[in-house]
Amino acid sequence: MRKYSRPRHLLAACALSAFVALSVGPAAAIDVSPGDYAVLPSGTTIGLLYFNYATSDTLKIDGAGTIAESKLQTEVGLLRGLYYSDIGGVPVLLHAILPFGSISTARIGGADQPVADGFGDLTLGATVYPIHSNDPTGTTLGFSTFISAPTGAYDANKVSLGAGTWTITPQIGLQQGLGNGFFLDVYADTAFRLDHTEGGQDISRSPSAELQAYLRYQFDQKTSVSFGYAGFFGGKSEVNGTYTGLKTRSGQLRLFANTFVLPDVQVQAMVGTDLNAEGGFKQDFVSQLRLMKLF
Repeated sequence: MRKYSRPRHLLAACALSAFVALSVGPAAAIDVSPGDYAVLPSGTTIGLLYFNYATSDTLKIDGAGTIAESKLQTEVGLLRGLYYSDIGGVPVLLHAILPFGSISTARIGGADQPVADGFGDLTLGATVYPIHSNDPTGTTLGFSTFISAPTGAYDANKVSLGAGTWTITPQIGLQQGLGNGFFLDVYADTAFRLDHTEGGQDISRSPSAELQAYLRYQFDQKTSVSFGYAGFFGGKSEVNGTYTGLKTRSGQLRLFANTFVLPDVQVQAMVGTDLNAEGGFKQDFVSQLRLMKLF
């Protein structure tokens, strides 16, 4: 039986909420800042507050090309709590992540799309460190698993911060000291999102992966700068078994700088831009401000 097929840009509009959740929420790609896989003493608690802003004026859909008069602009915050412990002498880090914010502009082909602002999906996770070292040339290796529950604002017919389904994201992180204040930070994860049905539509997405690599220079214990690349792959989206033309394929350059303004308070800033994008929005400008408090 031949499947009924609608124009790709209309299918993309139906799946744009899943794409936005993938782009700005933590469920599908657990973004990590340089130095985040460092191991702190057991009993340390960290509170983090993120402010993210991103804008794009270019939408490319597979099979349809560039869709004129399209724009996506998001302002998203993130609350994150971390707690360091150990099991049998092996360091363990517990995570809790809750995004929130708004999608101020979501436009496809000149048509503004309805949005569902508010809170995103709650994510819980844990990291285990079988190898860890604070030496200038030491190696730290961590393995993480994140589970995101469909608790956030979601509507299959709206551009939403929530994903509308469960997501499991395993991640591996490597921090390698190179000496003379230089470090290499490499992170990789793959998000597995469960298929789900909303409003009579079967929505599915293939696994999506992210690879991040940064060269970090530590001026001293307080201040560092980092530069690197984040690549996104996979994540083809289907509605009722038909490919929407949206996927997760882009490459982004990022520049980080952070410093402790107080012994227990750090400020971090990041700016970035996409080098390329296929099957989605190409982010012209992305920025992040992060406040971190040690307890």
